[in-house]
Amino acid sequence: MTAVLSVRDLVVQFPTRRGVLTAVDRISFDIAPGEVVGVVGESGAGKSMTGAAVIGLLEPPGRIAGGEIWLKGERIDNLAPEAMRKIRGKRIGMVFQDPLTSLNPLYTVGEQLMETIQTHTRLTTAQARARAIDLLTEVGIPAPEKRIDAYPHQFSGGMRQRVVLALALCAEPELVIADEPTTALDVSVQAQIITLLKNLCKEHGTAVMLITHDMGVIAETADRVAVMYAGRIAEIGPVQDVIKRARHPYTEGLMGSIPSLDATSDRLVQIPGSMPRLTAIPQGCAFNPRCPKVFDRCRIERPEPMAVGGSQVACWLYASGEEKAA
Repeated sequence: MTAVLSVRDLVVQFPTRRGVLTAVDRISFDIAPGEVVGVVGESGAGKSMTGAAVIGLLEPPGRIAGGEIWLKGERIDNLAPEAMRKIRGKRIGMVFQDPLTSLNPLYTVGEQLMETIQTHTRLTTAQARARAIDLLTEVGIPAPEKRIDAYPHQFSGGMRQRVVLALALCAEPELVIADEPTTALDVSVQAQIITLLKNLCKEHGTAVMLITHDMGVIAETADRVAVMYAGRIAEIGPVQDVIKRARHPYTEGLMGSIPSLDATSDRLVQIPGSMPRLTAIPQGCAFNPRCPKVFDRCRIERPEPMAVGGSQVACWLYASGEEKAA
């Protein structure tokens, strides 16, 4: 089966006066039809930058400096801006953190949905309106026939995020990129949006790249998870494997920092230090200054992802082929 999204050795760089900063450093992953792949990591890990590169929305002077991005077998990272604009919205839908930035306050929700539908399909105005009402129904907006003529400020935050989800799905995209879609919402609404996203994508066979720093959201939603650190993928694998049996020391630290209801210990695991700045990424494994299992090779050579069980782990602990106890 052809992957909906294939990212190969992607490099994103920012030229500055102090030199070239590498925000995303040779990462590779695939997303299959109907699959939700979570991308998780601390702020500054390169998660959102990866999503922006895929949809061609990198802020200048940021640029793709290497690698390839393929959408259903078609390379899209080298397309002209006009060609990329046609793909954005139609073949790739987007859900951003703050729904207010995605919705125009001067137009009704219906006008915005209908404009997007008519841009990417050949439906008449009446058909587009009917489709917009269907979409609002699908994302759980009550009384959609009335609410379609309301303005964004007349909706609550959770309802606005549902509208944004409808907007992302209205051209039946092959891929949806959701960047922190629940951060601004309270916990009960978060759960509803996550369930909705998951169900809609299963029904439509849409692939999803879910970018978040919240492992709880990942555990509930994703089929596989990629853990990013300092612009690289530290570990990628099936979500239950990564959560229950984290192999990379950084992933272990992330999992150990999540409170558990049946925890017997009084203290959470703490990862000492902080993520390096882009101007000061250490030689070898970027995590080595903070790693409790560091040894000499980690400080000199950068590890490439290695197959460990069903996961890929960029860690020298697994280089000899014999798995150390994780």
